[in-house]
Amino acid sequence: PTQSTWGAFNMAATEAPATSEVKLFGKWTYDDVSCADLSLVDYIAFKNKAAVYLPHTGGRWQAKRFRKALCPIVERLVNSMMRHGRNNGKKQMAVRIVQHAFEIIHLMTDKNPIQVLVDAVKNGGPREDSTRIGSAGVVRRQAVDVSPLRRVNQAIYLMCTGARTSAFRNVKTIAECLADEIINCSKESSNSFAIKKKDEIERVAKANR
Repeated sequence: PTQSTWGAFNMAATEAPATSEVKLFGKWTYDDVSCADLSLVDYIAFKNKAAVYLPHTGGRWQAKRFRKALCPIVERLVNSMMRHGRNNGKKQMAVRIVQHAFEIIHLMTDKNPIQVLVDAVKNGGPREDSTRIGSAGVVRRQAVDVSPLRRVNQAIYLMCTGARTSAFRNVKTIAECLADEIINCSKESSNSFAIKKKDEIERVAKANR
């Protein structure tokens, strides 16, 4: 964003206490957002401290195990968009992509994009996976349950990967692809890369029980 929009963000941040309601990008409210899956409530952060104006805190979320579960969910999406060497560290760019994607999501679904994202993360991660158990040179797969934190991590990773692959060598911008991916994932539509992957992983796991 240009200097003027940063000015607007800063003004929004300084005038906050009067309204006492935090809005993402000065637009989307966190109040009516809820997580339907009980197991993921503690791992998808959008309440209290995690309600931020900009998904760009300078938090040291990797310093300690499980600390990243407290990182605002939108910021985790932003961080995951900064993938593949040429985009490393370009967080401003990632924030802008997510901002545009949220606008598109709102136009297409007429819902609060934060809620759509939370639903997508809820649906996008596999609930059962298979691990390798090897003894004496014989390797077999064993089905295991997936922890809630890994489900969230996987969902975010799969959505960003899906958006990135579909935007590559394509007329559509990355923001449009990300918006499509999040919307499809929140509807559990099989057009979503994340849902396809999740179904595949769960199918393999079921075969290895």
